[in-house]
Amino acid sequence: MVKKTLFALILIGILLVGYAYYSITVVPVVPDSLEQPVVITIPSGANYEQAMDSLAAAGVTPNRAIFDPLAERMAWKRETMRSGRFVLPVGTSMVGLIRKLRNGSQQAVKVILNLEREPMNVAAKAARFLETDSLSLVRLFQNEAFIDSIGYSKETLQTLFIPNTYELYWNASPREFVARMIKEHDRFWKADGRLEKAKAKGLTPAEIYTLASIVYSESLAESEQPRIAGLYLNRIRQGMKLQSDPTAVFATRAFGIKRVLNEHIQFEHPYNTYTNYGLPPGPITMPSVSAIDAVLNPESHDYVYMCAKGDNSGLHNFAKTLAGHSRNIAVYVANLRARGLR
Repeated sequence: MVKKTLFALILIGILLVGYAYYSITVVPVVPDSLEQPVVITIPSGANYEQAMDSLAAAGVTPNRAIFDPLAERMAWKRETMRSGRFVLPVGTSMVGLIRKLRNGSQQAVKVILNLEREPMNVAAKAARFLETDSLSLVRLFQNEAFIDSIGYSKETLQTLFIPNTYELYWNASPREFVARMIKEHDRFWKADGRLEKAKAKGLTPAEIYTLASIVYSESLAESEQPRIAGLYLNRIRQGMKLQSDPTAVFATRAFGIKRVLNEHIQFEHPYNTYTNYGLPPGPITMPSVSAIDAVLNPESHDYVYMCAKGDNSGLHNFAKTLAGHSRNIAVYVANLRARGLR
């Protein structure tokens, strides 16, 4: 009788061990029935229970009686958990789950920066993809001591950001985000001889970027941008004011207006190129890469005037003289009248 009881206990023990082994190594905690992997985010500073809440929120609910001791034994459970964004494939077991979270095998997120006007807009856009909030980024962007330490000012900080899609970890801090932007900025300017081309024009990368922001704001048509860039470089060389409408709009913050009026171009402001010579203190938007390259590779010509065609093409007519510019203005007005807009 004793032998039978002992044998039964041993058998039960074996079955329990086998069940536990099967549960932690084979049974999926990410159900096979799902069509896509599960994405979970564990916030920075989270404790174990908060990490488990993140799992539960994503529909991952392992048997805690088995999972908790396993998490402790595999050294995942700790006072402050490893944060990040993790992708759990369908069919992931308890052991596979813990290994992935313990080892910090994060899936990068794609941060898309595309023509944000100012650093605060960059902050808002980046915060859409990262754990950090936009306010934390804005505070860093407004920290003059920090900005100075990386070689920028509040006027030129926008020139740090090159439009592109960047892969970063979800839990990247504001300073880590800036560090990555510095790395990508330097890589961009070292590529394709951009630094050398800027130096040949007697301009810094920040000045090239600033002029490119004007060129881009004047025309979205890439085919025109080298010609517009050449026009503004001609005006700079000849000591003429740039007289760019988009700078007057930026100065007055009159974004969205359909026509630039005298009240805009006469507004006294450092960024208004109707009232000041040379480039503004910083960019008026994040330019496209095509606009930056247009300034670095401008069209060679003698144009110093430009006027929209007014035919809804978004293109411009160019002139070398004020008389030619006056004729182009007449064409513009005639096209507006023909379209019933004047």
